[in-house]
Amino acid sequence: MTSRRIILITSVAILGCLTAIQAQRGYMPFNDEDGPAPLPRDADEKTEWAFARLMYPSGRFFGQMGYWTIDAPKAERQFVLGVRRLTRIHTRSKEEFVSLDSDEIFKWPWIYAVEPGHWMLTDEQCKKMREYLLRGGFLMTDDFHGEEEWQVFMDGMSRVFPDRASIEIDKSDPIFHVLYDLDERVQVHGIVNYPFHQTYEKDGRVAQWRGIYDDRGRIMVAICFNQDNGDAWEWADSPHYPEKYTSQAYRTGINYIIYSMTH
Repeated sequence: MTSRRIILITSVAILGCLTAIQAQRGYMPFNDEDGPAPLPRDADEKTEWAFARLMYPSGRFFGQMGYWTIDAPKAERQFVLGVRRLTRIHTRSKEEFVSLDSDEIFKWPWIYAVEPGHWMLTDEQCKKMREYLLRGGFLMTDDFHGEEEWQVFMDGMSRVFPDRASIEIDKSDPIFHVLYDLDERVQVHGIVNYPFHQTYEKDGRVAQWRGIYDDRGRIMVAICFNQDNGDAWEWADSPHYPEKYTSQAYRTGINYIIYSMTH
């Protein structure tokens, strides 16, 4: 094999790897007007609700930004289009990135954390999270898989709530019926599973919908484990991504938003 052919094959292989990495980590140039998630014209509109994504310390994902950035901002910008179309919630078209290192989090009734199986919360951040949730805040966690990532997630959450366990959410819970009835649910695939011959990642074979409740029976933390709603939002515009997963991810997210604003 000639040197030129070896270089060509190597270049194609590297390009393929970079494409796969980009697909998994999402589109990150937040304000690139020419990108697949352009900054909306009404980005600064004052609205009733906005998609708030939690920033948290973690290792770096493929040498890029932290795990909290995965799928941003395309996932939220496509998801909020559905919220605006399918509900009467006055919804801002641009997302918000929220840190636990200030009191900013108290402005947002619903917050989303992606890949919490990699978070490294400090003691002060755990304290702030506990206060936020007990004061009426709502956290949706998503896109973490397998026993190892579950353990990392629970190590952090047990420092937030050492006195509260996570339990499987019963089918009759209002969170599954506040707008859409979600009695029958499937494991939502990540794009990493394409062409979707396998439904799970790592050893996370069984999808779980778990919750951490306050003393009044309100869900404070809605845990989407062994599933990837964020990818379903991000790839909703792709003809290669199955519609049934995107439909469930939209219905789940919308139910969680309405629940957080009414309970």
